Amino acid sequence: MSPNAFNKFNLVFQMRLRAAEEHRDTHLATSVHHKTWVTVHLHRLRKNLMSDHKRMVPAVLEAVPQPIPTNIRPLPPARPAHLPALTGLRFVLALWVIVNHLVGKGHVYEPAAQFLPGPLQAVMRGGYLAVPTFFMLSGLVLARTYSAISWTRQTLWKYAVGRFARVYPVYLLSLLIVAPFIVKAQDQPKAWLVAMHLTLLQAWWVGHYTAGWNTPAWSLSCEMFFYLVFPVFVLRWKKLGWITTLATAALACALTKLMWAAGISDQLKPVIHLADFLMGIAIARALELITAQHALKAGRWPSGKWLYATGILGSALLIGYAQYLPDSLPLTILLRPMNALLLLGFALGGGWLARFLATRPLVYLGKASYSMYILHIPILWWAVSWPGTLVRNYYVAFVIALSCIVFAGLEEPLNRYLRSLAGRKGPNGTNGTNGTPSLVSPDFI
Repeated sequence: MSPNAFNKFNLVFQMRLRAAEEHRDTHLATSVHHKTWVTVHLHRLRKNLMSDHKRMVPAVLEAVPQPIPTNIRPLPPARPAHLPALTGLRFVLALWVIVNHLVGKGHVYEPAAQFLPGPLQAVMRGGYLAVPTFFMLSGLVLARTYSAISWTRQTLWKYAVGRFARVYPVYLLSLLIVAPFIVKAQDQPKAWLVAMHLTLLQAWWVGHYTAGWNTPAWSLSCEMFFYLVFPVFVLRWKKLGWITTLATAALACALTKLMWAAGISDQLKPVIHLADFLMGIAIARALELITAQHALKAGRWPSGKWLYATGILGSALLIGYAQYLPDSLPLTILLRPMNALLLLGFALGGGWLARFLATRPLVYLGKASYSMYILHIPILWWAVSWPGTLVRNYYVAFVIALSCIVFAGLEEPLNRYLRSLAGRKGPNGTNGTNGTPSLVSPDFI
C-alpha cells in the first residue's frame, strides 16, 4: 500500500468511528436495553475498525522508506568453522618429517644437507621437532570441535568412534604395506611387537624394542592417550578467562621439567608430550577470547601475521643455534611457546603466508598430510630397493601423490562412514544423534 492510499484509509476510519460515536450519543436517553445494545454495537464496530487499522499499518511501514542508521558498526565476517591456514601448515610439517628421514649418514638427501650452512642444515635435520607441533594442533582442533557439547554416553561414544575413524584405518594400511617385512623379521619376539603395534601401545615401550616397521606411529600411541584424557581437560574450557588461560599455557611450558623432576622417564612419550597437547587446548581458548574481544571492539578479526612471524623466526633461531642453548633448557621445551605463537597466528590468519597456506591446493595437501606422515616409512621400506637417483628424485613426489589417492579413496570415505554409523546408533542401541551436535570438523586431527 502506498502512503497516499494509507491516508485515505485512515480518513475513512476516523469518519466511521466519529459517526458511530454520534449515533451512540443520540440514543443515550432511550431505554437501558437500547442503550446497552448501542454500546455493544459500538464496541464491536471499534474492534473491527482497529483490527483493520492494525492489519494495514505494517504494509504502509514497509512502503515508507526508513532512515538508515549511521552510528551502527558492521558486524565482522563470521569465523569459518575450520582454519584453512592451519590445514595447509600440516602439509608443511609432514613434509619436514619426511625430509628428516631422508638425511643422515648414507641417506639420499645427506649430500644436499652438507652443502647448506650450519643453521639451515640444522633446520633440515630437525623434522622430528614437527611432531610436538602436531600434538598442539590436535589439542587446538579437538578443543574447538568438542568443547561446546555436553558429555553424555552418546557423545562419548561418537567421540570415541570419531577418534578411531580418524587414526586407525590408514594406520592399519601402513602395517599391511610393511607386513612382508614384519613376516621376515627375526630380531625380537614377533608376537609381542605385533600386538603392541596393533594396539598402538608402542610409545609406552620406547627403548625396549628396535623394530622400526613404522617409526612415526609412536606419535599415534601418544594421540590415543590424549584422546582418552581430553574430555576431562575440556570440562571447564568455556569458563577459562585470560588469567587462567595464560596460567595453563605457562603450566604447559613447565610441565615437562616438572615431570622429569618427579622422576617420570622421558621414554614414557605419551605422558611427557601431554604438555604439548595441553598447550594446544590453551591456544584454542586464547583464540576464542581474542576473536570475541575484537568482534566487540574493533568490528573486525585481528591479524595474526606478527604472531606467526615471531614464532617462525624464533623457532628457526632456536633450531639453527641449538648448540648454544643451556643444558637445563632443552630445545623441545623452548620451542613450545614459539609453536604456540605460530599456531595462534595462523589460526587468526592475515598476511601473505597465511593466505598462501589457505589456498585450495595447500589445504587439500594438508588434509592428506596424515596419510603422508603415516605411510612414508612403510613406502620407504620398499623404496630402498629402488635406484638411488629414483628415490632422490621421485620418492617424495610418489608419497605425496599416493597419500592424496589414499585420502580421497580410503581415509575420508571410511572416516565419514564410521562416523555416520556412530551417529545412527549409540553404544546402548539408542539413536546416537538425539540432542547432540555434529562432531565432524573439517579440520579434525
